[in-house]
Amino acid sequence: MKPASVHSWLVLLVLLVYLSSPALVFATNVETAVFAGGCFWCLEHDLGQIPGVISVKSGYTGGTVKNPTYSQVTAETTGHQESVEVRFDLDRISYRQLLHYYWQNIDPFDPNGQFCDKGDSYQAVIFTRGELQSQEGYRSIEWAIDKLNTSPSQIKVRIEPASTFWPAEEYHQNFAERNALKYNFYRYTCGRDRRLEQVWGSGASTQ
Repeated sequence: MKPASVHSWLVLLVLLVYLSSPALVFATNVETAVFAGGCFWCLEHDLGQIPGVISVKSGYTGGTVKNPTYSQVTAETTGHQESVEVRFDLDRISYRQLLHYYWQNIDPFDPNGQFCDKGDSYQAVIFTRGELQSQEGYRSIEWAIDKLNTSPSQIKVRIEPASTFWPAEEYHQNFAERNALKYNFYRYTCGRDRRLEQVWGSGASTQ
C-alpha cells in the first residue's frame, strides 16, 4: 500500500472514531459536578445513563487526607464520602436538570448513609463548585421538598463546597460494566431500587 493510501486510511479511521463518540469530541461547553450518594458504583452507573452526561468517575471527596484509599474511607478515618465526578455537556443538560436526576437516585431522608450502607462515608452530599452551583444546590432542595411533599427538616442531604476529588482505585471504575454479576447482586440485596421506588415512585432510578 502506498504511503498516501495509508495516510488516507488513517484519516478515515480517526474520523470514524470521532463520529462514534460525538459527546467526547464535539462538546465544547463542559461542566463538572460532584455528588455523594452512597455506593459510588451505583451512582456512577445511574448518572452515566443520562443524556448529556459525558463521563462519570468514582472517587472520594470532603475529607482531609490526601489520596485516600478505599479501606481508609470506609473505615471512617478520613472524613471523605464516596462520591462521583460527573462531566456533562451544558448544551444538552443543565446543572439544575442533573441535580434532579441526582435526587431521584438517592434516599434524601436517611441521615446515617444510603440504603444498606451506613456511616459518614455513605452520606448524601451535593459538593458545589462556585456560587452558581451553590445556588442551584439549595434551589434543588426546595424542588425536592415540593416533589416529595415533605418538610425541610426531613431532608438530610448536605450542600458543601467541593474540596479535592480523589479518583478511586481503578478496580472501582465502571464497576457495573466490568463486574455485572457482583454489581447486580449487591444492588438487589442492598434494596436500592426498592427504596427509590418507595420514595420517588416507579421509574425514578435511571437503571
